[in-house]
Amino acid sequence: MARRGPKGTWRAVLLLVVAAVLWLADSQRDPARPSSRGSGPTSATSRYEQFTGCRLEDHRQNDGDSFRVRFPDGRVEQLRLYFVDAPESAFRSYANGEDNHDRIADQARDFGTTAQQAVEIGKQAKQRTHDLLSRAPFTVHTRWDDPFGDRRYHALIQPAGGPWLHESLVREGLVRIHTKPADLPDGTSANEHLRDLRKLEEAARRQGTGAWGMSRR
Repeated sequence: MARRGPKGTWRAVLLLVVAAVLWLADSQRDPARPSSRGSGPTSATSRYEQFTGCRLEDHRQNDGDSFRVRFPDGRVEQLRLYFVDAPESAFRSYANGEDNHDRIADQARDFGTTAQQAVEIGKQAKQRTHDLLSRAPFTVHTRWDDPFGDRRYHALIQPAGGPWLHESLVREGLVRIHTKPADLPDGTSANEHLRDLRKLEEAARRQGTGAWGMSRR
């Protein structure tokens, strides 16, 4: 057997090191996270990925706070808004015998409305989200957070030329502040942003906007 020279030995060692590095990177990859082609972190301290030029994808299950989005690379993902919960837009019963009636009743209690009125607000929230996101391509900030394992990824959505989508929905009385918060991409803390949202909600209550006007009937 021919002896391997120094050059051959170093080459073999280098190949082993490269293979080990690739294996380690692959083992740490999140298998539930979609491949992304975003612009990377929004800032040096942010863990969000930013995607510009996104579009709303029509789907029968789209709602005021959960909807399909087509990313610039063509793939479609279902996103869920941080901070807010829109009422269900219809009474539904499922094949396994369950339904969403208890959830609607809980939403109605928070708004001080009937269940039927809550569903009406859910329809308005769905339409408002459709209107705001259908005008022009919008920007998505996401960490690919999927707490329920159902491939609904939490996100912050910024319509073209406007404020955050969830802010607009709170201002118009179409959602309750009732879901997972998050720090904003610009470094604003979740608690600070929640305080701002509650001010918007209080103004909507005083003015009887959206669901808060229904609660006075």
